[in-house]
Amino acid sequence: MENGHVIVLFGATGDLSRRKLLPGLMHLWQAGLIDDSRIVGTSLEDIDTAEFVRIARGACDEFSHRGLTAQEWDEFAGLLSYVPQSAGPPALAEAVRAAEADLARGGRPVDFLHYLSVPPKAALDVVRQLDEAGLVKQSRIVMEKPFGTDLESARRLNDRLHQVFDESQIFRIDHFLGKEAAQNILAFRFANGLFEPIWNRNFIDHVQIDVPETLGLEGRTKFYETTGAYRDMVVTHLMQVLAFMAMEPPTSLAPDPISDEKLKVFRSMRPIEPHHVVRGQYAGYREHPDTADDSDTETFVALKVEIDNWRWAGVPFYLRTGKKLAEGARIISIAFKEPPLAMFPAGSNAGTQGPDHLTFDLADQSRMSLSFYGKRPGPGMKLEKLSMQFATHETSSAYAVLEAYERLIYDALRGDHTLFTTAAGIETLWERSTPLLQNPPPVRTYTPGSWGPNAIHQLVAPHAWRLPFERSWREQQAARP
Repeated sequence: MENGHVIVLFGATGDLSRRKLLPGLMHLWQAGLIDDSRIVGTSLEDIDTAEFVRIARGACDEFSHRGLTAQEWDEFAGLLSYVPQSAGPPALAEAVRAAEADLARGGRPVDFLHYLSVPPKAALDVVRQLDEAGLVKQSRIVMEKPFGTDLESARRLNDRLHQVFDESQIFRIDHFLGKEAAQNILAFRFANGLFEPIWNRNFIDHVQIDVPETLGLEGRTKFYETTGAYRDMVVTHLMQVLAFMAMEPPTSLAPDPISDEKLKVFRSMRPIEPHHVVRGQYAGYREHPDTADDSDTETFVALKVEIDNWRWAGVPFYLRTGKKLAEGARIISIAFKEPPLAMFPAGSNAGTQGPDHLTFDLADQSRMSLSFYGKRPGPGMKLEKLSMQFATHETSSAYAVLEAYERLIYDALRGDHTLFTTAAGIETLWERSTPLLQNPPPVRTYTPGSWGPNAIHQLVAPHAWRLPFERSWREQQAARP
């Protein structure tokens, strides 16, 4: 008999809940994955269950990509209840216990999942509230980033969490790892005899993990002034993806072996030195509310990461992310070493269009592509770049794809830590980041709609950043008859 679940959604009327969590829970229910569940919402809004149901319906109508019949909605709405935070821990405990009793008929065991969709400063208050309400036992807790802002704060946060919850109960969420394409990295690496033997320094020249965004920080500057792009995106997202790329084969695709191998990658990383980092700030950032006239906060960061182990010694990993850039994307690009090309005649184009690349696109409509040289049809030896592509949404199983938050909520319900971040991993990353955080290079202004400060080209030299080349190349291919 499978356990029932009471899902307690803190911040239930907030932006993340409306955009992702409520529509995601609805889809999990539609898919038959959380049939035996109840959802208790709570937030600062002083509303009742009927109003919460109305908010949830609006969120699902606006942000869900899947249709819902009137009967389906009525059934899903029956799972929802609401308790305002102003009612205090006893009222929350009463609502959760009532939902538990409803599920426990027939002797079914019931677990609790507490999702903390709240600002970082409020997270520990929620933990204290759960403790006071007696809702810690038989429960798991999902936490949103940031997980500290440096080594000291991360250790302090983890110590306070561990006073109430065991590490096995804590799920630090990173929605990048919930994406289908991110998990495809593991399948691609370890299940294919074509690629597994060449996934090392002997065949791979360099790796780029590139997450440019077109959005600015309007309305988020108060949060960003205390974090910046490195703390917000690199430690919590890009480094986690890097670990999937770089880790050794785990003994099994189970949570503990995968976490162990990710931690080994973080421990093998050289400290992040300031001269390997470019920080940028888009023109106009200081004009936003809640920013200082001389703000040193970076809205852009690019860096070189070195992994000092047998597999990756000498292979640079280039990471880039920023706001108000030319294009939005989530790309992992692996450049393979080029063979000797002396045998090809002058004018053949051999080696002129860059190395062969394997690219993982982490967008919601995920793709993988492999670029390589091939002969152009016609007389003579003229080469051109060709590409093989695989798109998840074009497969017969596309209907089964879960969005990132949906997958991670489902994994947390099942107690599967595979795609979540551990306390040891986070603390190790902050430790490796200490030289940068203590002595950050100055921010350089860049124009909104560009690719960041010009210094990024010196950082990656003699290589080139992949995205602009990839974009123009795809456009050329699409324009061909």
